Amino acid sequence: MSALLDGDLSEAGRVAGVSLSGYFVTDSARWLWWLRLDQMAADPEHARWMVRHAVVGDHGLVVGHAGFHGPPDEEGMVEIGYSVAPEFRRRGYARSALTELLRRAAAETAVTTVRAAISPDNVASLATISGFGFVEVGEQWDEEDGRELLFEAPARPVAPA
Repeated sequence: MSALLDGDLSEAGRVAGVSLSGYFVTDSARWLWWLRLDQMAADPEHARWMVRHAVVGDHGLVVGHAGFHGPPDEEGMVEIGYSVAPEFRRRGYARSALTELLRRAAAETAVTTVRAAISPDNVASLATISGFGFVEVGEQWDEEDGRELLFEAPARPVAPA
């Protein structure tokens, strides 16, 4: 993540063991690296809950990133986040990432609930969670993204409908 913040795709790819596209050093991605590095510096145990590359196939094609916003809270809730690079969108990669995040959450005994916070204007993400058992439970204001609708689902493996 530090290499990505420095704009050094070559070094970031070397450390990650995969080739990364320019998508990972855009302004829309860089804020995430700052945030997650700060979280991990504050508590290194959080690292296993943080963002990971979304890799497809045997050749290590990185199509985006996905992960949790942190470890489960005191009620057992984790919040998910995922993003697919523009050139790979509308191919089912976000749904695959979501499926994997739900699988990982279900494998953790401390996790009872999975949350997704989505802008009401983000039609693609709203469609992505459809069929995975998410129920709208409220809304919040996010300093980065503005108004977000909150959706929650039980932490159990779910195949998309």
